[in-house]
Amino acid sequence: MSEKNRDGKRTARERLAVEREKQKAAEKRRRALIVGASVVCVLGLAAVIGVIAANAGKEKGEKSAGPVVAPSGAQGKDSLAIPVGKDGAKSTLTVWEDFRCPACQSFETRYRPVLHELVDAGKLRIDYHLVRLIDGNLGGTGSLRAANAAACAQDAGKFRDFHDVLYENQPPETDDAFGDDAKLIELAGKVNGLDTPAFRKCVKDGTHNSWVNKSHAAFKAGHFGGTPTVLFGGKNIYQDQTLTPDKLKQMVEAQQG
Repeated sequence: MSEKNRDGKRTARERLAVEREKQKAAEKRRRALIVGASVVCVLGLAAVIGVIAANAGKEKGEKSAGPVVAPSGAQGKDSLAIPVGKDGAKSTLTVWEDFRCPACQSFETRYRPVLHELVDAGKLRIDYHLVRLIDGNLGGTGSLRAANAAACAQDAGKFRDFHDVLYENQPPETDDAFGDDAKLIELAGKVNGLDTPAFRKCVKDGTHNSWVNKSHAAFKAGHFGGTPTVLFGGKNIYQDQTLTPDKLKQMVEAQQG
């Protein structure tokens, strides 16, 4: 083999090695972004399964849902927001959530103390919008049924407490435990005064199913990337990797002036 050929092969190997290193670096950056970014329950997950599950969800939920019945005290466009806090609060947080979504549970667990503090102080109102994203992605009706039950709790003036109980007892994402009305009624027993005949009937009848479906349609129409979507001043602040409970508190305090 000539020296020229050897040099050519050596150069090719070197170029290949460089390219491999570039690919490794790119893959490392990609993984870092995935790990560093807030994990969200994303639209389009398992697309093929999603189509099948969405059709199943329609059969179990949407077709039999009946008329749109907004829960008591719902506000905003088409009465799709459940407000928590005083109407006169100077700051408003808009949250789109799915009770089956692990990332939503993570947000609620981490931020709940400061959210409760700000709401109880009259500085913040939270507008909750409930969606059924995971039902479409993984199958089942747990997102729909849990959202309906939460709306039933709103009718009873117990939304915030039941909302927190649902996240505290969230099953694994692939477990459709919330699709069982008996499970939701059992969890309602953890909220003082919620487990009543009226609440049970509301849950079993799916009184607010169509309202949940309408809220989910609004979520899709908004082209949000996934849940939780947390809007403050029109900006999805949960996408900010530097966001912390303290930073959120500072943002709210800054608007109190």
